[in-house]
Amino acid sequence: MGKPLPQMALELSAPPPARRIAGVDEAGRGPLAGPVVVAAVVLGTGRTPINGLADSKVLNAERRETLYQRIIERAVAWHVVAVEVDEIDSVNIFQATMLGMRRAVEGVRHATELARIDGNALPRGLPCPAEAWIGGDGRDRAIMAASIIAKVTRDRLMADLHQHWPQYGFAEHKGYSTPAHLAALAEHGPCPHHRRSFAPVRNALAAKAECAPSPAALA
Repeated sequence: MGKPLPQMALELSAPPPARRIAGVDEAGRGPLAGPVVVAAVVLGTGRTPINGLADSKVLNAERRETLYQRIIERAVAWHVVAVEVDEIDSVNIFQATMLGMRRAVEGVRHATELARIDGNALPRGLPCPAEAWIGGDGRDRAIMAASIIAKVTRDRLMADLHQHWPQYGFAEHKGYSTPAHLAALAEHGPCPHHRRSFAPVRNALAAKAECAPSPAALA
């Protein structure tokens, strides 16, 4: 008979403990108007009790609303941040998004060991370790949940803006540069919720200024 294996060789190492991960994603970097919205969501470390999670862009509005309610009811923690137009114009859209991501993670810091952020860049000053995941909204369930929270929140905010500025059609295009939105910009000029740091808005503002009568003509 062969010699018995050493006891240490028979012992299996325990798997590393599951980490509490905050998925982070944004909605609204590209539009000409309205805030950029960032969400952070921490799901449980076991099987996620939310079926049907996916990148918000592949879900219709009704499905996103249903999942939004499930996420806020079942997530360990979640936090959503809107970075408004004046801050976007002050620091640029990329930096505004990074600020929003940091603030969103700070809102779930008590429940987070690692932030997993959709994209290829990490904000400065995060309160925990973090990693960037390109295409994370199609790969990680916590990021999927964050993308849904951010998208639904921003769509609701744009619907609210539509009530005050219906001539721009915010409820339909959510501030993106559709032909209808560009036509409304040309006709009415920008409203206070348009991003002056974006070229189409600057151009519309300049065109309106050129069309305005001079003080001498009004005298």
